[in-house]
Amino acid sequence: MRIFLARWLACGLLMAAGAQAAPPYVDARDHPDPAAGRERFLAAERLLVRGFDDICGDTFCEGQYYNLRPMRLRCSVHRTTGVVGSCIWTFAGSYTQVQQTGQINVDHGSYACVLPLAPGTRLAELLAVWDAATGYDALHATLPGTLTHVYDGLTDCL
Repeated sequence: MRIFLARWLACGLLMAAGAQAAPPYVDARDHPDPAAGRERFLAAERLLVRGFDDICGDTFCEGQYYNLRPMRLRCSVHRTTGVVGSCIWTFAGSYTQVQQTGQINVDHGSYACVLPLAPGTRLAELLAVWDAATGYDALHATLPGTLTHVYDGLTDCL
């Protein structure tokens, strides 16, 4: 009888461990679920990248890293409320120089730029702002609940 109870208890504990609650925050691409969130978020990211590419040569890419490239925009979203926890857009660039010895010197840099979002911003509101903009305008679209835009965040970061 004791062996049966021990096995029953162990089985119950294993089942309880497997039924843990889902994490409170998810990637924006997976909100409200992967099928519905991925394409809409990637479309917004493409608009921001297009805007960055349009202005890069006259702004951020005039400095040390003339080939600065946007890598990935990631936003965390509260699973049940749809409120954005934070958004970070990463960038990378490099400067290379061939030496007379044949050696190549590489100076590379990366940046993680936090977007200046207002607390309580819902993902649906943020995506609507970017959906309404095109290309260059997506960087300058006023973020919900603020008087600022993505460009301001990049200027502070890059």
